[in-house]
Amino acid sequence: MTGTLNKVMLIGHTGDDVKMHYFEGGGSIGRFPLATNESYTNRTTGERVTNTEWHNVVVRNKAAEVCEKYLKKGDKVYVEGRIKTRKWQDEQGNEKYSTEIHCTEFTFLTPKNESGAEPSGNSSSQMAGTRPSKPKSDNFASKNESFSQEEEEDDLPF
Repeated sequence: MTGTLNKVMLIGHTGDDVKMHYFEGGGSIGRFPLATNESYTNRTTGERVTNTEWHNVVVRNKAAEVCEKYLKKGDKVYVEGRIKTRKWQDEQGNEKYSTEIHCTEFTFLTPKNESGAEPSGNSSSQMAGTRPSKPKSDNFASKNESFSQEEEEDDLPF
């Protein structure tokens, strides 16, 4: 195989509400921490050990707005995307690095009656394209449906 693959699939709990940033021209970006846990039993002590790994998730445009509206701290979510590392300089001129998960798809896994969010109505949260488009309904009620930013529109009549 000559190609490469950069794909991440995570199921975890949000560590905070989605923090939004809006740009001129209508674009937006949402960020939230996601915790994944690994549990095992220590063979020497018999003690149950749990390790938590934190991931910085980045969501863009309409998907970010959907996450902001429905994801609350502690909610369980499936996130699919790719790993991207950013480099910047802090105030002292030191180079800093941050590894992020750039989300392309997600599925809310916390039942809507257990979440802090209170969506209303009944519709699908499946969207097409990375640019904002008109949803089937104005509300994104089903927290157990998925959202994809990478579905492409085509010219097929069916």
